[in-house]
Order: sequence, then C-alpha cells, then structure tokens
Amino acid sequence: MEICPELDLAIPVGKDSLSMKTLWQKVGKDMEMTAPLSLIVSAFSPVSDVRKTLTPQLRTDKGETDLILIDLGAAKNRLGASALAQVYNQVGNEAPDVDDASKLRAFFDVIQQFNQDDKLLAYHDRSDGGLLACIAEMMFAGHCGVDIDISGMGESALHTLFNEELGAVIQIRHDDFDDVMQALDAAGLGDMTHAFGIVNDDDELRVHSDEQIIYQEKRSRLQKYWAENSYRMQALRDNADCAKQEFERLDDENDAGMPIELSFDLDEDVAAPFIQTGVRPAVAILREQGINGQVEMAAAFDKAGFTAIDVHMTDIISGRVSLADFKGLVACGGFSYGDVLGAGGGWAKTILLNSKARDEFDAFFHRDDVFGLGICNGCQMLSQLSHMIPGAEHWPRFHKNISEQFEARYASVEVKASPSIFLQGMEGSKLPIAVAHGEGRAVFVKASPETVLEEGLVSLQYIDNKGITTEHYPENPNGSPQGITGLTSTNGRFTIMMPHPERLFRTVQYSWCPDDWGKDGPWMRMFRNARAWVK
Repeated sequence: MEICPELDLAIPVGKDSLSMKTLWQKVGKDMEMTAPLSLIVSAFSPVSDVRKTLTPQLRTDKGETDLILIDLGAAKNRLGASALAQVYNQVGNEAPDVDDASKLRAFFDVIQQFNQDDKLLAYHDRSDGGLLACIAEMMFAGHCGVDIDISGMGESALHTLFNEELGAVIQIRHDDFDDVMQALDAAGLGDMTHAFGIVNDDDELRVHSDEQIIYQEKRSRLQKYWAENSYRMQALRDNADCAKQEFERLDDENDAGMPIELSFDLDEDVAAPFIQTGVRPAVAILREQGINGQVEMAAAFDKAGFTAIDVHMTDIISGRVSLADFKGLVACGGFSYGDVLGAGGGWAKTILLNSKARDEFDAFFHRDDVFGLGICNGCQMLSQLSHMIPGAEHWPRFHKNISEQFEARYASVEVKASPSIFLQGMEGSKLPIAVAHGEGRAVFVKASPETVLEEGLVSLQYIDNKGITTEHYPENPNGSPQGITGLTSTNGRFTIMMPHPERLFRTVQYSWCPDDWGKDGPWMRMFRNARAWVK
C-alpha cells in the first residue's frame, strides 16, 4: 500500500494500482490539484415517531428520580484535547476514543429501547465539555439543583468531571430503577453504569466525593458563567441594552418559565358541525417570492375544514386567479424578497402599483362575507394596505427589531378580548408561540398604542414569565410598545400578527408542551374559529 497525501487514502500499488491522474478523474476532478481534499462522511436515518424526542431538561414533576451515567470510556477518563486542557494551553497526550465499537452499538440499542418504553425523562451526552458541563446544562434546562456523587469514578475529580469520553447522563423515575439497571447490565454496560445523582430543591449543584462536598454553587450563578461569553459577543454585535436585559434575567431564581393558561377546552372542536356538512370553503393561501410559511398554513386551514388553495401573487396579477372565488385570504410569513429591509412593503407595492391586483384586493376587502389573516411578512404587507381595509386605519407599520437582529425563538403572548373572528373564546389565554422576524416592532402613526388598547382592537400582547405585558427583551423580541403584536379590524374580520400560530397548531410541533395535551395544540382553535364563522 502507498499513502496518497492529497486524498488521505491508502491506495494499492502494483499491477492493479491506479495512476494519480486516473484516480483524480474518477472523483470527477481535473489533474491540477490546488488544495488537499478531506473525506466527509454523512448519514441519515428515518424517524419513526417525532414525539419521542429527548431533551436535557431535568424533570421535577415526576416524583423521585435518579440520574445515571453510562460511561463508554470505561473509566479511562482521558483528558487529551478536552476543554479543560485548552484552558491551560495544553493538548494532552491521550484523547478519548471508542475502544469497543460493540459497546457503542449496545448503548445505542438500549437507549432506543428505553425511549420507546418511555423510561427516559431526560438525556444529555457527556462528550462535549465533560460530566460537569453535562450536568450543569441539564440543570439550566430544568431550572433546578442537582446532587452528584463521583466517589470511585476516577483517579481524581478533575479527570472525572472534565474528561470528554463518550457517554451520557439519563434521568429516570426511581420506580424504573431496577428495570433500567437490569437492561443496561444485559446489554453488557453494567460495569460502565453509575447511579450517581438526584435532583434537589435548593437550586444548586453539589458535587460529593468520599462523603464530602468538594464543590457547591447556585444554579443561577453557574448559568451566568455559562452564558457570559455569548452575552459579551451579543453586546458588541447587537443592541447592548437588549443583550444586558437578557443576561440579567438569569439572576431571577424564581423564574417559573413560560406561562401556559388556557381559557377554553383544548379538545373542543368548534368547527366539527360545519365540517360534517361536507362544505369546505375556499381559502387563498397567498404568497410572494421568498415566502416559506404556506405549507403549515395550508395544513392548518385544511384540518379546520377549508379547501386551502396555493395562490401566488403572479396568479392574481396575470388574472389566472380571482379573489372573488374565495371566502378567506391568508398572507403567509417567511422571507419575502429575501427578507431585506421593507420586504413587507415591497409585497404591498406589487398590489398598490398594479391596477388589476389593486382592484382584486379592494373588492375582496369590501365584501362582508370574507375574512383575512396576515402573519409575519404577511402582517407587514397587510398593514401597508390598511387604508384599503375597512376598520383597519389604526394598524401600525412594522420596523426593525430593537435588538437589531432577526429573532427566531419562542415567546409568550396573552390573547386579548377583541372582535377578531379568529380568537373568539380564547380571551385570557397565555400561550407560547413561534417568532421569526427581523422587522416586527410596531410603530403607530394614526393611533396611539394606548388608544388602540382602550378600543379593544389589540388581539395579542407579549408577556413575561410572570404573565405580565412586557417591553423587556427577549420576552418581547422586537420592542413593540405595550407588547402589542396582534391587531384586528373593527369588524373583526381581518387580523394581523407577527408571530406564527400555524407553526404550532399540532403538539408535535412544540419543543415542549404539557403532557396532558392531545394531538392538537391550542392555536388550532383560531383556525377552527374561522371555519365556524363562515356560514
């Protein structure tokens, strides 16, 4: 064998050997080599049930639980190339490795079985930062404390806590402890398994070894250590005040997380009687160049009993499609015109500056048997057509987020009492919702935020984790006054909002939701409300 340095491969020599030119041509390249190549291996696999995802979030609502470390490094605790070594400007002599591939396979199989059998409450890998980082991140996600005992797990606490050997920490119910340990032993992993921790109510990490506490710190302080580098970079890159507000939130040790309160029955399908008639009103799922939210939107309206029809702006401009054929119109979100500054305005101009399109929309807006919804870019677009929409003169324009960045996150909103046909019966609900926009800050011109609120024309407001309307970042991700992020026309038939309810109409779309929710998320109610309104 001869080593080919350009390809980092071992290739045969002798009568069966390939010339470098032939080898190069076989990979579709020219003989002229200007840079070395790297071999990149990727793989993919089907996911049979997306509801079976695992997260590092420690659960504190499942009674007594245990934390178990599965150490695929078999106590070798090699520190080479670890984060700890780098802190001391070292590389180390021996790096973590897979010494027995059969153990890795056995680990994968048993974890899959545990997951299938609902044995796992939380899961996190150890190999990116070590055991201390793993446990700390699980604490941060769960907003709780942990006691761990590392006695007998290595020659020193540093080796045990900071080696980045393969392995994982799992949280299980204490009632499942015997079954889990027996399964790990049967998989040949018994000698690599350590039951070493429990959740505590003191919101702090305590590391025990040989019956002594060798390290103790509050979770909130550790989380600020963990987040500080990101905060410093964010403060330089983005709005420094927003970065500071987000960082200082970590000082709140009583943060209960995003509030969820429903004022309606999640399982009630108000559209069911209308669906049973077999009548499926047509709704135009309107999009423009770059829009990407039309699929989820169409799926939500279809599930609610509509016939969702894909309509591109060119269909209307060319006359191929007429809005006269629809009971509803939805301007979808995404990245119209690449989401450059004023993208929603550019979309509006394709209507305002084209007489055929302008006449189509004007006629639609003035019918009394139709509804309209604008989400994200669609919200921006409809807001600039507000002078054409009866009772929408108070709608604001939407400017760049105060954070000076595109915001993609979950936020909490409260549904306000308003005439909106979409939100009837949902008043008072406090719900998580998906946010993805760069220009979502409401700027009021023809009416003040206070006036619009007093008149009951605000449909959604951002709230903090205590359920209070907020302008604080990041709970209010764009800086809109009074947290206003959704509005309706005076007759309730037209509603605009910056967040994306269509991205959360099914519970499988949530990264987290209460265990007792069924298949439909609470935002499905607004699409059903629309179907119930159309007679």
